[in-house]
Amino acid sequence: MRFEKAFIPAGFCWSCPFARWQGPLAEVNSLDLAVRVTEKALAQRDLAPQEIGSIVLGWTIPQKEIFYGAPTLAARIGAPGVTGPMISQACATSVACIHAAASELEAGVEDLTLVVTTDRTSNGPTLFYPRPSAPGGSPEVENWVLDSFARDPWGGEAMYRTAENVAREEGISREELDEIAALRYEQYRRALENDRAFQRRYMVPVAVPEKRGDPTLVEEDFGVHPTTREGLARLKPVAEGGVVTYGTQTHPADGAAGAVLTTERRARELGRGEGLIRLLSTGFCRVEKARMPKAPVPAARAALKDAGISLAGVDAIKTHNPFAVNDAYFARGMGVGVEEMNRFGSSLVYGHPQGPTGMRLVAELIEELRMRGGGVGLFTGCAAGDTGAAVVLRVED
Repeated sequence: MRFEKAFIPAGFCWSCPFARWQGPLAEVNSLDLAVRVTEKALAQRDLAPQEIGSIVLGWTIPQKEIFYGAPTLAARIGAPGVTGPMISQACATSVACIHAAASELEAGVEDLTLVVTTDRTSNGPTLFYPRPSAPGGSPEVENWVLDSFARDPWGGEAMYRTAENVAREEGISREELDEIAALRYEQYRRALENDRAFQRRYMVPVAVPEKRGDPTLVEEDFGVHPTTREGLARLKPVAEGGVVTYGTQTHPADGAAGAVLTTERRARELGRGEGLIRLLSTGFCRVEKARMPKAPVPAARAALKDAGISLAGVDAIKTHNPFAVNDAYFARGMGVGVEEMNRFGSSLVYGHPQGPTGMRLVAELIEELRMRGGGVGLFTGCAAGDTGAAVVLRVED
């Protein structure tokens, strides 16, 4: 979909650090995390909660009291008169939330919309579905996180199997995947240079209360393993005879991220002379069964077509790459070098809390473009159900 009236003020897209599951955010309800991160982000940007006109909340993993999620979150951050929808579309949740907020602006609603995305893969719920007619009344049991990773009910495959399918059909080798993963870790280390100068442009630290003593301050990503080409080469494939290893796929994580979408006039006011981000388009797609890593390509093409821009006109690319296979396929399909994507890291390295993953990548895309003085950016990624989602934006003066 093409947009002409949706903008993000400069500096108004953020993320907290991501923590590997069972790390320092493992026992924090993701709604509580979203409140802490959003309150701090708004305060840092001198935006009073009372100025918020509507809210969009994105999540994929149920938490206690999620039934009241969006309006309760708004009230807790100081905007009790605000409400809005909750959106859940697996790893495409962030793009779906941006799309929903931008669509309202496109319809002529002159508003300031807060988009909040949050998830905790740690300690995901185990659900019991009543079956009174079953033998002994035994319930049907589902582990929300692990069972979803293990099998797509339509595709019939585990997520890593979708990567293996694409690698086999496209002739993508183990060596190619190891090389891509090593490159992504090298790119991520650039974001840590000069005391994490790049990450500090968008990252919001979060304080985690402890039962005893002072809160634990999470200021940077937790659980990123030191990775070398030699170390990657020593890892065994996840499946016998396969090419995907635990070094060439991401890890589940916990985190929260957000953004403010508004009109051009309001975005310029809030940006205080630092420019603004013009949303140009979004794109969604679905590819053939159990071929999830292919989805970012047609999603990107759809978004670029609606924006009226060719790939040659794109200055920076960010991908949600749960598997290195994603980037290998994208590079081949779009005719771009793997080194031209994810210049400051990606979800392959720092993890994947699902709902907020895309928002963090969009925040990094925006800051990369701001550092170069503006330009066009593309974010694209895959999602459960062989789905793809993409955003095209332009950073302007």
